[in-house]
Amino acid sequence: EELRDLLGTGWLTHDGMWFYSVYKEYGIERANKLNKDAIKSMVPFEVQRLTQIIGITKNQLKSMEDIRDFVLCGMELILPASVFSKLHFSTPSRNVLHWEWEKNECFAYKGMKRMGVIESYECGVMYRIECWFESLDLKFIANPRPEKCQMHERGYCAGDYEFQF
Repeated sequence: EELRDLLGTGWLTHDGMWFYSVYKEYGIERANKLNKDAIKSMVPFEVQRLTQIIGITKNQLKSMEDIRDFVLCGMELILPASVFSKLHFSTPSRNVLHWEWEKNECFAYKGMKRMGVIESYECGVMYRIECWFESLDLKFIANPRPEKCQMHERGYCAGDYEFQF
């Protein structure tokens, strides 16, 4: 578990330093855009691999519990335990997936704050999950739609994905 966490946090550090390098070279708007472009183009591969390893097809995601279980399993597979343990999901109603980061514990928030770009950083973490839903052909509405960093803007990071079945 320690080795897995080391490898996972190493990958997150690489990702953050890639963002920081683009920011220094091209500015924050370009860094945000390229980050989201990279996420959007990576996600179909990631979702294909996740559905394969989890042993489901996107047609099997027909209930809130199915979606929640996929997100939990997928996030647990891609995030180090030290990060995943700070992100919580619940299903408060038949078609809502609620997400919430522990206060000040989002890895992107902490990294962007250290880099000094938190004021203008556009959330790539929740955007990635939204891209998962799009790649799985799920219809949803995000409330709020996390554009800027919610932890910085509101003092907490939480919201709901409402699905249309």
